[in-house]
Amino acid sequence: MYIIITLAVVIIAGLSYYAGTLIWQVKQQKKTAAAEKTKRLSYITDSIFHIAKAMQAEQCEPSEGVLRIWVLLEHYNNDQPEPKYYQEVYPGYWSLYSEIKDMPTHDARKKFNKKEILKLDLERMEAEQKYAEQIVVDTNHLLTEFDIKSN
Repeated sequence: MYIIITLAVVIIAGLSYYAGTLIWQVKQQKKTAAAEKTKRLSYITDSIFHIAKAMQAEQCEPSEGVLRIWVLLEHYNNDQPEPKYYQEVYPGYWSLYSEIKDMPTHDARKKFNKKEILKLDLERMEAEQKYAEQIVVDTNHLLTEFDIKSN
């Protein structure tokens, strides 16, 4: 009888230790995931802020800045507990992004001849001009929103 009780205590102690180890590992994984998420959000926030700053200083074309920022905003929004509807928050960015998002860039652009590239550039510049005032407003709003979060 004592042997069975001793064996049961040893088994329960072993299972308890194993369960404790698993719980500790899960807590460590959650800490690591939270730290990685914080680091990722900080990187995204800083990137949005710096690109917007470059746009404000006219060191970056509006179309390039909008393309980059909009993608970052989507990633940032996906990690938020209560996502925003950025199409309404930044209507100029959304409008310009909607018009130029399918235009070829980098290597895809090289596949076109000069006449087609010129046509695409003219379309892009017209879109930039059409939304220029709202882009300035959106950029200022964006700098205010993300400057607070970057500190």
